[in-house]
Amino acid sequence: MSFQRKDYAESKAQKKLTPSQAKVKIGAYCAYQERCQQEVRDKLYSYGLHSDEVEELISFLITEGFLNEERFAQAFVGGKFRIKKWGRNKILQELKLRKISPNCIKAGMKEIDPEEYWGTLKGVFEKKWDSLKDKDNYIKRQKVMKYLLSRGFEMDLVQDVMRES
Repeated sequence: MSFQRKDYAESKAQKKLTPSQAKVKIGAYCAYQERCQQEVRDKLYSYGLHSDEVEELISFLITEGFLNEERFAQAFVGGKFRIKKWGRNKILQELKLRKISPNCIKAGMKEIDPEEYWGTLKGVFEKKWDSLKDKDNYIKRQKVMKYLLSRGFEMDLVQDVMRES
């Protein structure tokens, strides 16, 4: 009998945990890094738990401080802005996709300092501009503008940084 990877994946996916086993695992999962409620909810459902058990565990995690949406939003915004160099629009869209409440999003977006944001935008602009080999400045400007907008920077700020250069 041969061991196939597919069989292993199927058997692993079908393994169901008891609520007490899931509590230990999800506690470690949340302690490792900040998580949003939706991520945790999806993980708990993947353990084979029912909705009432999932909601009970989520309320436990919130009361014990393992799960905090505002803290998640602040960490997420800070990381995506400083490390990934994402703009406000992309960060906002991703937080909404993760079903973060508007109040928590507002608190998280305060992590972005306006001067640091402008400096990051200029830095991303210059790096992309220098990487392009096009001779025609019009084409180069269009490519840079598309790139900056895809990174989540606002149109008016992109236009300002392009005027400045």
